[in-house]
Amino acid sequence: MHSLNRLSLAMLLASALAAPAFAADTLKIGIAGAHTGDLAAYGLPTRDAAEMVAADINAKGGINGKKVELLMGDDQCKPEIATNVATKLVSEGVNIVIGHICSGATKAALGIYKSAKVTVISPSATNPPLTKSGEYPNFYRTIAADDDQGVAAAQFIVDKLNARKIAVIHDKGDYGKGFADFSKAAIEKDGKAKVVMYEGIQTGAMDYSAVIQKLRKEGADAIIFGGYHPEASKLISQMLKKKISIPFLGPDGIKGDGFLKIAGKDAEGIYATGPKDVSKYPVNAKARNDYKAKYGKEPGTFFDQAYAATQAALNAAKVAGSTDPEALAKALKSSPIDTPIGTIKFDKKGDAEGAGFSVYQVKNGAFAEVK
Repeated sequence: MHSLNRLSLAMLLASALAAPAFAADTLKIGIAGAHTGDLAAYGLPTRDAAEMVAADINAKGGINGKKVELLMGDDQCKPEIATNVATKLVSEGVNIVIGHICSGATKAALGIYKSAKVTVISPSATNPPLTKSGEYPNFYRTIAADDDQGVAAAQFIVDKLNARKIAVIHDKGDYGKGFADFSKAAIEKDGKAKVVMYEGIQTGAMDYSAVIQKLRKEGADAIIFGGYHPEASKLISQMLKKKISIPFLGPDGIKGDGFLKIAGKDAEGIYATGPKDVSKYPVNAKARNDYKAKYGKEPGTFFDQAYAATQAALNAAKVAGSTDPEALAKALKSSPIDTPIGTIKFDKKGDAEGAGFSVYQVKNGAFAEVK
């Protein structure tokens, strides 16, 4: 980066820091995530959820007399684009950001928001250190972390499917490798099964025959995959063509319509961990019914978590009476709110209390919770 750009960014951040709370005519909320590209199926439901919550709040007069204004930032789930999105949103004076969607992109952007003292709430960034390292006190999330998800995956594969020789494959990213590492550690700690293969694959590659050949050689009787649906779909398709049909379990990065559409009939029987079933909550039923009435379809992946994140952000601003980070932090951690994922507030590290994971399986072309 040229020195002129560094100076411009420094001035930009300084001006953002100097801006008084609620100085603008509107409460500006950034919506950051993949709105285009391969992973848009994960980002667009967040945009939809935020728009619905904002419209409802604005119809009731806004927050402390100010209307909610949404500012969109499309990072395509790419860290190098996420930093540009964060810089742009800060320059536009955002008070709070809902996002980012992918862990790598979130991590890339968080330093910029931290410097600008902008509070960030993600519906889907599950990499544990984002909250648990203490490095980003401005960061919150409405989904459980990958260490919990990895344990859930390992326990299911070993205890429910009785797998004893497990291949762990990942896409080398913060999210995918993180999930794979936690799954591997949980298997090894339990001791009932053995990780016979631990391998990273290249995202975007067309041919995974080398890793599939190794899979056959090691005699794995189940696979845990860490990553997103484009790679999972190709891996499964190529495995089936090689007549390898063993249980395949991925994280919430494959649990969605994007995977079902790309994998097609190959998706049948595949397992995925994902946020626990929250359909029993009245707020969930209303939000989803409102969505179906507006869009004529089911809401997509992370809609519930994004709806909850937006509600929590706006409630905190209302309770705090400002967007001062310390006041928002106090409100987020002490003021429960009813959301589609239950009544939530955040623990001292920024994780939503009560969020957890379930295991799902594709049955008749749709993900169904495994009871």
